[in-house]
Amino acid sequence: MKRLFLLSFILLSFLSAEHVRWMGEYDKALALAHTENKPLLVLLVKEKCPECNRLIQDLFMNQSYISLINKNFISVIVTYEGRPSYPIEMYYSRSFPTLFFVDSQRELFLYEPLVGEVKRETIIKIVQNIIKRRRR
Repeated sequence: MKRLFLLSFILLSFLSAEHVRWMGEYDKALALAHTENKPLLVLLVKEKCPECNRLIQDLFMNQSYISLINKNFISVIVTYEGRPSYPIEMYYSRSFPTLFFVDSQRELFLYEPLVGEVKRETIIKIVQNIIKRRRR
């Protein structure tokens, strides 16, 4: 069921004109982020979560900042339920969805996690700030 959930998100995002390129496995995303020296964008969701679906559709499809995210971050969706394939103690939350911006080299948060309803302006501000800091 978990794989079907992730596959449906990935399939929906491929059908969209501009979308975040989500990875479905944390370990592979972390390894790629290390290799490419990019921060991680980690979206923690749970199964059967309308708010999670809405966040992905509203904030990570057909938005002006998507190309910035795809160019400067490695993005991964992790599902809370089932066998955790991510460091659950690091990405712990009781609210879903939760969005984390993480320094992949040290696995430290770059910002406080964004919980629940997130505004486009907040994502734009954080993404731009992270990109600016990394260019220095």
